[in-house]
Amino acid sequence: MQRPSLLQSSSTQSWLSPQGSSSGIIVKKTVRVDIPVDAYPNFNFVGRLLGPRGNSLKRVEASTECRVLIRGRGSIKDPAREEMMRGKPGYEHLNEPLHILVEAELPVEIVDARLMQARDILEDLLKPVDESQDFYKKQQLRELAMLNGTLREEGSPMSGSVSPFHNSLGMKRAKTRG
Repeated sequence: MQRPSLLQSSSTQSWLSPQGSSSGIIVKKTVRVDIPVDAYPNFNFVGRLLGPRGNSLKRVEASTECRVLIRGRGSIKDPAREEMMRGKPGYEHLNEPLHILVEAELPVEIVDARLMQARDILEDLLKPVDESQDFYKKQQLRELAMLNGTLREEGSPMSGSVSPFHNSLGMKRAKTRG
């Protein structure tokens, strides 16, 4: 069942509105962005959107002040768990194709601009790119290596088989658990 409009909004007068808001009216709006899994069945859209430990999605949320939700078939990592949850209250979205919901509850003056900013960022991430040309994925892999403590800079004289622990005498430091 398709919704006739991409934007749903509800307006409420709020005494909790952020200071600096000229009208004081906070609105909640939602935008749906479809993920083209049918056109690109082998592309890992969810991984690209989430990034290492969910950090890419968190950055989109922080920069736009919007909440980003990945919904639909394939939104749960474990297919067996997804099948188990299908049809249960709160999981009705699992009967729909994979999509993103972008929600914002912001002052009426800025809510549309923030939603469109988030949508533009997400649509850009949803354009499949050949892996050899994918700068964004390279950045994500670099970030993951940094998080895991396995980052090696390009052009480093060390190879993967050489210990990073060398002192000036050429002695290796003992391996420790940590």
